[in-house]
Amino acid sequence: MSNEENKPQLRHAIFYRLAAIQYRNVKNGQEQVLPTADEHIIMIVTGGSGTLYVNREQHALGHGACFIFGPGTRMEFAAGGFEGGEEGVSFYYIAFDGIGAEPGEASFPCLGEVSCKPFSYCMSELQALHDKRDVEDELEAFRHDIRFQQLLLFIMQQNLPLRTESGERRAMEQSIAHIRQNFREELTVDKLADHAGIVRWRYSRLFKELTGEIPLHYLNGVRVEQAKKLLASTDERLFSIAQSVGYSNEYYFSRRFKQSVGLTPGQYRRHQRENIRVFAPFIEDYLLALGVRPIMQFTHDHWGRQEYLGLDDVPEFNVVTDNEATLSGFAPEFILMDTGIERWGMDKLTSLAPSIQLSYKGEEWRTTLHSIADLLGKAEEVSPVIADYENKAAAAKAKLLRVVKRQTVACLRLSADRVQLYGGPDHGYTGPVLYRDLGLSPHLLVEKLAKGLRFVELTMEELALLDADHLFITIDPTAGRQIELLHSPLWRSLPAVRNGSVHEVDFLSWMNYGVLSHHRKIDDVLRVLC
Repeated sequence: MSNEENKPQLRHAIFYRLAAIQYRNVKNGQEQVLPTADEHIIMIVTGGSGTLYVNREQHALGHGACFIFGPGTRMEFAAGGFEGGEEGVSFYYIAFDGIGAEPGEASFPCLGEVSCKPFSYCMSELQALHDKRDVEDELEAFRHDIRFQQLLLFIMQQNLPLRTESGERRAMEQSIAHIRQNFREELTVDKLADHAGIVRWRYSRLFKELTGEIPLHYLNGVRVEQAKKLLASTDERLFSIAQSVGYSNEYYFSRRFKQSVGLTPGQYRRHQRENIRVFAPFIEDYLLALGVRPIMQFTHDHWGRQEYLGLDDVPEFNVVTDNEATLSGFAPEFILMDTGIERWGMDKLTSLAPSIQLSYKGEEWRTTLHSIADLLGKAEEVSPVIADYENKAAAAKAKLLRVVKRQTVACLRLSADRVQLYGGPDHGYTGPVLYRDLGLSPHLLVEKLAKGLRFVELTMEELALLDADHLFITIDPTAGRQIELLHSPLWRSLPAVRNGSVHEVDFLSWMNYGVLSHHRKIDDVLRVLC
């Protein structure tokens, strides 16, 4: 069957004729069986509560509920207590049929419980239809018929998926573009949904599917991005910037900005215009890639410091032994942390200066780089840094493909009492570089044991199965150099060991997500494999 045949087919237009409209009020505790009609029936509840039974299905009746049933449907209901202390349930009962339907053609396309919001509009139309139900003037009767068609169109627009999936997607894309162009206006989800021609609940769901955010959060993000540009490039007062991006007052703007960015608008503006003094333990890699030198650098009792960064002239901050007093002497103006702050107890340092904890996964180093650059006024530096890495990786990949071909690779982290196998192309410090960026072939155990994981601890039985052509190993500095495994018969039996294809690499540059550490990984791979 062709794609054209698979597409939803729109029916020929049918003119629907209003046969009758009644307003009913059923007292509390009463039960009624509505006569089976030859026409379609619309039941719209204006007040009260109760229960509706249709073909053995039970529906709750309440203010704003709307139901449409086809000809021949048996309906009965029981009225319950009315809101506000009154009794009974009130509703409009409408009978209608279609003119122009082909024999055997399906009934009205929206059946069952349907949405009819905003209900105030629905009520105004119903009242007008009810008031004019006995009109005899020909022109007024024609106007009455048109009003009924408009009511049905109003219901169908909310409940009938008249758009194809691609049509809905285009409407959503246009709505997103509308937000980006009109972010200064007072936009609500109802207004946006009406503009897109999609019922509100479906609009919100489709918006979340496309953007990952609810509409108002997305709108706030657009406004904050525009505010960032104005803060970085103008001297406008915060009040003026707030109004120009769609916020009614400066306080609300500042609160939203701080929630989104982590800095106040004033702090963000200063960072864009000054070489501020930054402390960023263990993520100095990102700073250096952007041309920013930290005021102190991370070091650890056992791991040491990140020698590959070449920060020999930058004072060290020992995350194990140093404290707020040590850092305070270097007068930090901004502190950047990763998720390790709790591990090292460094959350106390955040009292010394405006601080932000990055929440991105390490594998998303490009996103992290963008965020740090934005906070430090280095946004223009990001694209060249990423392009330089990607060009280097692409050239290395082409070279490795010619030399290494289908030889398999695995990466191990060795400690005194355990062996960790690092994961595949989507996870961990090494997999995204080795297997995705450089195109090397992971050993079968990588895919089998560490699939979807950053690393997995190997048993000796599993290690014995690791017959990869090349092993990259890094030794945890906490283990010293006395690792008994390296002198064991099991280790010596591995094919890579027998063939001299075990390559030891620097611990802190390989156990790191920074772009400069990834450069180092590429250099190390090319050095030993090419």
